[in-house]
Amino acid sequence: MPASEFNPITVEVVRSGLAHIANEMATVLRKTSYNMMIYEVRDYCVGIVDPDGNILSQNFGALPIFLADLGPAIVDGVRTHGRDGFRPGDVVIMNHPYVCGQHLNNVVIYTPFFHHGELVAFLAVRAHWIDIGGTRVGFGYSGTREIYEEGLQFRSLKLYRGEEPNRDLFQLISDNVRFAESCLGDLRAQIAACRIGERGLAELVGRYGLEVFLRSVRAIGDQSEALARQQVARIKPGTYEAEALFDSDGVDLNRPVPLKVKVIVDGGEMTIDFSEISNQVPGSINSGESGAVAAARVAFKCLVSPFSPIDEGCFRALKVIIPPGKILSATPPAPVGNWSRTLPTVIDLIFKALAPALPDKIAAGHKGDMGGYAFFGSNPRTGRRYLCQTIMGGGWGGRAGEDGQNATVSMCQGDVQNAPIELQELYYPVLVERHRLREGSGGAGKFRGGLGIEITVKTLCDCLVNINIERTRTPPWGLFGGDGGAAAKALVKQSPEDAGAWMTKRPNLALKKGGSVTFFTAGGGGYGCATQRPRELIERDRAFGYMPAD
Repeated sequence: MPASEFNPITVEVVRSGLAHIANEMATVLRKTSYNMMIYEVRDYCVGIVDPDGNILSQNFGALPIFLADLGPAIVDGVRTHGRDGFRPGDVVIMNHPYVCGQHLNNVVIYTPFFHHGELVAFLAVRAHWIDIGGTRVGFGYSGTREIYEEGLQFRSLKLYRGEEPNRDLFQLISDNVRFAESCLGDLRAQIAACRIGERGLAELVGRYGLEVFLRSVRAIGDQSEALARQQVARIKPGTYEAEALFDSDGVDLNRPVPLKVKVIVDGGEMTIDFSEISNQVPGSINSGESGAVAAARVAFKCLVSPFSPIDEGCFRALKVIIPPGKILSATPPAPVGNWSRTLPTVIDLIFKALAPALPDKIAAGHKGDMGGYAFFGSNPRTGRRYLCQTIMGGGWGGRAGEDGQNATVSMCQGDVQNAPIELQELYYPVLVERHRLREGSGGAGKFRGGLGIEITVKTLCDCLVNINIERTRTPPWGLFGGDGGAAAKALVKQSPEDAGAWMTKRPNLALKKGGSVTFFTAGGGGYGCATQRPRELIERDRAFGYMPAD
C-alpha cells in the first residue's frame, strides 16, 4: 500500500487500540469467570477476527497454540449462517474438534460487530471449561477411542439470536456437564468479554470511520508480513528434517508413535511439511488440522517475530502442508481429548530441524509435554463433586549463551500459570506436601538444561486421579554435544508406608485417603559439550542445589 494512503500515526493508534480491546476483554474474562483454569491458570485466548477468519489482534499472554484456530471457527460460522446471517446481539458457541483442532473443553464464544449495518469483525473468546460431559474428567484422561466419548460438540450454534437466548441450548449444556454452575458461569464471562469488545471496537471505528480503520488494518498486516519475510530471508535456504518417537497414543502403551517434520526455507518463505508424520491413532493424542497449523505458527512466530503483536500478516510467509488423516489432521470419529500433548514435541522437532541453520537461536529440547494433574471425586466437607487440576512446569533447553529456564511451562502454553497451592488446598481435599526443583534433572552441557520440578500431592479423601506422563522414550534432547534432560515420571503411593509404583498412563486411578502422587517433570537438554562449562558455573549449580555435590 502506498504510504500516501494511510497516516502512520493513525495506523499505530489502531494497532494499539485493537490490542487494548483484546486485553480489556481478557481482563473481564478473568475477573468474572468461575473456573480456576481461567482466572488463575489463564487457559484462554481473546481475539478480534474479520469475517474471512483473519486475526486482527489477539490479547497479550494468550496461549500460543490458540494462534491457529479462532479464524477457522469464524469461517465455519460464516459458512453455516451466511455472511448476512448475523445480527447485533447474536452469540455463537463453537468447539467442533475437526474445525478447531482442539479438545472439546476449549469452547469458543463469539459475537458479531457491525458498523452502520455492515459486518466488520467478530469478537471471540476461547476458554477452557472445567468439564464438557462425556467420560473424560480433567487433564490426562487417556482412555477414549472416539470423539463421542469426550463430551458435547457445538458446531457454530447460536446461543442468542439477537437479544433472545436459546434457552433449550442452555438447558442442554446444564444437563450434560458435571459442573454446570462453573461452565455456565464461564460462558457468561465469555459473553461479557465479547460485549466489552464490541463497545471498544465501536469507539475505535467510530473515531476514524470504517474506511480508515480497514486501511489501517491492511497496513498493519502488510507491515507484519514484511517483518516476517525479512527474518526468514536471513535463514540459509535449504531443506531441514528432524524426527523422534512419542511414547504412545495412550491406548497401546508399548507402541511408540513416530513424529517427523520437514522444514523448507526458500525465497523469503518457510514451508513446514508434516506429510511424513504419523497417521492418526486410536488414542486421544490426535488433533484436527488446526493442530498442525498451531504447531507451525508457534515455531514460526518464535523464530521470526517473537516480540511483535499478533495479526494474520505475521503468518503470510508460512506454508503448512499436511494430508488429511494424520495425527495432526485427524478425521472423524478420532478422539482428540489429549490433542495438545504432542504439540510441544512437534514444535521442538521444528526447532531441532533448524538448529544447523540457526545455532545461535535454537535451544535444546525442553520438557516437551503439556503436563498437568487432575484429582477428582466427592468432597466430604461439602458433599459436592470437585476437580482439582493445574499445570506443571519443567526444564527448558540450554542455548547459545545461557542455561535453560527452570520450572517453566511448555512453549505451547505461553504465559499460563500454575494454580496457587494455597487455593488448591483451600478449595479441594488435597495437601501439597512438596513443590521444589528436581535436583540434577537438567541435561549437562556448556549451558545446562533447566530443571524440572518435583511435586507431591496427598489426597485427604478417597478419590480418582489421572496419570499421563509423556516423553519417556525420547527425553528432552541436547544439542551440539549436550546431554539430554531427565525424563518425566510419576510415583503413586496408596499410603505413606507404601513403597509406591511408577506409572506413565492411568486414567481414573483410584487413590485412597492418605495416598499421594509425586510427579517428576522433565529437565531440559544441555547445549554444547559439558567439558566446556566454566568451573564457576558448576560450583554455582552445586551451591544452589541444582546438581548433587560430588
